[in-house]
Amino acid sequence: MANLGLFTGTKIVKSVNVSFRLPYYTHWGQRLLVCGSEPVLGSWDVKKGLLLSPAHQGEELIWCGSVAVPSEFSCEYSYYVVDDEKSVLRREMGKKRKLVLPEGINGGENVELHDLWQTGGDAIPFRSAFKDVIFRQSWGLNIERPLGIQNKLDMEDAVLVHFKICCPNVEEETSVYVIGSTAKLGQWKVHDGLKLNYAGDSVWQADAYCKYGKAGNFSLETGAHRDLSIDSSKVQPRYIFLSDGMMREMPWRGAGVAIPMFSVRSEADLGVGEFLDLKLLVDWAVESGFHLVQLLPINDTSVHGMWWDSYPYSSLSVFALHPLYLRVEALSENLPENIKKEIQEAREQLDGKDVDYEATLATKLSIAKKVFEQEKDLILNSRSFHKYFSENEEWLKPYAAFCFLRDFFETSDHSQWGRFSCFTEKKLEKLVSKDSLHYDIIRFHYYIQFHLHLQLSEAAEYARILKGDLPIGVDRNSVDTWVYPNLFRMNTSTGAPPDYFDKNGQNWGFPTYNWEEMSKDNYAWWRARLTQMAKYFTAYRIDHILGFFRIWELPEHAMTGLIGKFRPSIPLSKEELEREGIWDFDRLSLPYIQQEFVQEKFGASWTFIVSNFLNDYQKGRYEFKEDSNTEKKIASKLKMLAEKSMLLESEDKIRRDLFDLLKNIVLIRDPEDASKFYPRFNLEDTSSFQDLDDHSKNVLRRLYYDYYFHRQENLWRQNALKTLPALLNSSDMLACGEDLGLIPACVHPVMQELGLIGLRIQRMPSESDLEFGIPSQYSYMTVCAPSCHDCSTFRAWWEEDEERRCRYFKNLVGPDAIPSSQCVPDIAHFIIRQHVEAPSMWAIFPLQDLLALKEEYTTRPATEETINDPTNPKHYWRYRVHVTLESLLKDKELIATIKGLVRGSGRSHPSVQETDELGNQETIVLIPGKHQVTTGQEKISVGKQLNGVPRKETCVPQVS
Repeated sequence: MANLGLFTGTKIVKSVNVSFRLPYYTHWGQRLLVCGSEPVLGSWDVKKGLLLSPAHQGEELIWCGSVAVPSEFSCEYSYYVVDDEKSVLRREMGKKRKLVLPEGINGGENVELHDLWQTGGDAIPFRSAFKDVIFRQSWGLNIERPLGIQNKLDMEDAVLVHFKICCPNVEEETSVYVIGSTAKLGQWKVHDGLKLNYAGDSVWQADAYCKYGKAGNFSLETGAHRDLSIDSSKVQPRYIFLSDGMMREMPWRGAGVAIPMFSVRSEADLGVGEFLDLKLLVDWAVESGFHLVQLLPINDTSVHGMWWDSYPYSSLSVFALHPLYLRVEALSENLPENIKKEIQEAREQLDGKDVDYEATLATKLSIAKKVFEQEKDLILNSRSFHKYFSENEEWLKPYAAFCFLRDFFETSDHSQWGRFSCFTEKKLEKLVSKDSLHYDIIRFHYYIQFHLHLQLSEAAEYARILKGDLPIGVDRNSVDTWVYPNLFRMNTSTGAPPDYFDKNGQNWGFPTYNWEEMSKDNYAWWRARLTQMAKYFTAYRIDHILGFFRIWELPEHAMTGLIGKFRPSIPLSKEELEREGIWDFDRLSLPYIQQEFVQEKFGASWTFIVSNFLNDYQKGRYEFKEDSNTEKKIASKLKMLAEKSMLLESEDKIRRDLFDLLKNIVLIRDPEDASKFYPRFNLEDTSSFQDLDDHSKNVLRRLYYDYYFHRQENLWRQNALKTLPALLNSSDMLACGEDLGLIPACVHPVMQELGLIGLRIQRMPSESDLEFGIPSQYSYMTVCAPSCHDCSTFRAWWEEDEERRCRYFKNLVGPDAIPSSQCVPDIAHFIIRQHVEAPSMWAIFPLQDLLALKEEYTTRPATEETINDPTNPKHYWRYRVHVTLESLLKDKELIATIKGLVRGSGRSHPSVQETDELGNQETIVLIPGKHQVTTGQEKISVGKQLNGVPRKETCVPQVS
């Protein structure tokens, strides 16, 4: 903030009194505290911050406090909600506030800071997606001399009010004005209002605000007038710094296209989408009226050395980019003819319907090695490489060493690497030493990552708004678990309980995070990860954001996702259960296997199953043998028996049925504390539960619902408020959260508080009483989409279930509506229009759903356009769009259709002037409400704020 050169004629005394004032409603036991960069405000130690005192003023609860400071004082500060021990319960989001006292202020004077709590939504306009892209000013604004500078105030009881308003969304040759009911503020006449000066960093200053454009048109902010009450009984001069938050405007809404990098097809690619293809995709997106391109994760996943690595969420490294997306033609401007020929032949051979992951990656690496041999010294001795290396060596050296050891030992399981199993810096330096015999192998991995960085950076700079994807986990056998084993619980696995995607739950195989260990360095690993992402992206999607509240944790030996527990969570204690009359813990926590169950499941093979997998436990009851008492043990034993041709039925069927027996429990005993238990998910579906007495059933049913839906809420809320702010504050990227599945009640309030944008898929409504979501009722802080990568496209969804299709159509169109059996372009148009017209901040469409708008692109069976099947843990991620980007760019009809839907819904810059067919300019005028500023007997009506989108800096009107 620029210094305000404000002087008074009062006698100079030693200090200036600075008072803080913030309206905020708290709950019992909560207090407001201000903490800042200077010792008087605690030097960022909240325990030493200034506690504020509450006072009711009308319907508001105002928190106030004051400190004495030198006249040249300046600092940064923020507000916190704390408990009686000054433990932080909530903190403001967004940038730290700045206080600079007016130039020349005399000691003994009072300065009041009137602030508003900064919510997560207030911070969104200052995320890079908005400030650097959507509201980026190519025309520039000059920072002008601050207003209100004078030698002294005219009257001893005068008050100089310094109003501050944020308004990032300012068009070229547009000014910001304040208007009000006094003569100095124009008496509500726009042309006579006070013009504000720009102070830099999107800040203007004023009472009530409007925009005055170059064409003479204006748009007032919306909402009730702002109110400032000044106590006329105080006659001493003072200064008021009024921070009025954001200028209220119609919320900005945008649209985007989503497609995995590997699914893109161009005439230049080699078997798979490549980073440089993004430039063509961006061209098409811009022409179609979109503002954003969304990708799936693009990190290296080369763990298994086969097509299993096509799974983009199982990272080998959270920092390294995937060599699959390298354009080998761009490695050198001087490729030999034989290599050019090899590339062309490979392009033709790999131009298939779907991605051939193994062949494509092998071909690219083979060609890259040949180019590397020719240019390695030239590239790796260049100034640009040395700069890249110095900025990335912390992760690049371990990554290169890991890749070398993986290939040398022929496994990524670093527990099998002998003396290299345990990572140390000393071992690393030997592995990457220039004197080692394998140094060229190390350098090759540097070389590949450097070129991937160059190519993605070129595409990102061209696009400016790419939305990345932040996976919830890392592969168990990854660089990150090798280098930072203390950050992971390697004896566990991450998944999700049964939900829309899979009624049996999911097991992703990632180790869960050791959040307690991560917190010791303020989540440095996460912060580094997001800083790396921010080099290429201005927005990102947090995969499975529920994992930051609680994670579904499974034992490492599990293969399926049902027998898990939430971490963290408050378990059922042995004492608690005993008080309720539950005492036979072995009966409830061990598989309940009756002889009749085995006979019913396995028929004539039941004796074979008993002899190979079960032991007699009690009369008519069995337990699993030691070599068969986990899912992994069962799978391993079945494989051995199948190899000996000893199975009488399908291996898959026997495995499923044995797994069902293993899961026939009611309680899960904590492996780290035998006196604690967790209710098995959907325990009422088990025969173990159904064979209990009524009292036990009632108790366990009640405790089940308490565990899953009540007792954890505050714990999960506090867990998220510890971890998520560290992530959000580590970069300027706009953050969106994938909040689908079993959603605890605490999730959406926390996301709203932190300014996290949620996800709404129409067929997966967050409301439990709806079968289909209603896009027109979505909240602003959401991304809406008709489908996503984890489900079928809406064309496939439409055509696969007639009864559901009829319910959907009748629900949204009317009881007499009869839907077409095929998802014809008119149906696609109808579904897309619902979403672009939704209030959601973003409407983002999978490219496959957009192609359904034109019949010629629907010749490929809809089921083949599905990217992922969550019910298949070994799904092959290989879908490729069947039309090239070059062809899409030539299809002006499709482009016009999409652009018409986007622009027709108002999804564009709100102050952009559209021109109709007659050449007339259309301008939206926003109408203000009423609010007041009072000085003694005089009242000045001004505007009021809206938590929403962008704003800019501020100006200084005088009130006398």
